[in-house]
Amino acid sequence: MNKIRVTLLILGTLTAAACQTPQQKIGQKEDMLAAAGFKFVPVNTPARQAAFKQLPPNRFARETRDGRTFYVYPDPTVCGCLYVGDQKAYGTYNFDVLQKNLADEQAMAASAMMATWDWGPWGGYPTGWYY
Repeated sequence: MNKIRVTLLILGTLTAAACQTPQQKIGQKEDMLAAAGFKFVPVNTPARQAAFKQLPPNRFARETRDGRTFYVYPDPTVCGCLYVGDQKAYGTYNFDVLQKNLADEQAMAASAMMATWDWGPWGGYPTGWYY
């Protein structure tokens, strides 16, 4: 019985995560980019639009100018803009993504553990709780 609960809990969590639209996923990524130090650059001139179309959408591209490395992230889906950051911003973004993934995994593991926990000594759940 407990294995069924755990399986259903994990499937429910994965289903909820999969229900995000591509726009929501990209929007969350853009929030993390801005928090990491990437700058928002609008694509508001014909020259920018032409250059923007040559970049792979929703993927990082690396550019080196005057010996400095920059990372650009074009988003044609949500904002129609470009995010530009230096090596520090890119490193911060990757660290933040790693931390978020670890936190998500820990939360899912904790949820799975609680689904198999024996509530018997506590009077049962939820009817045994007396407030």
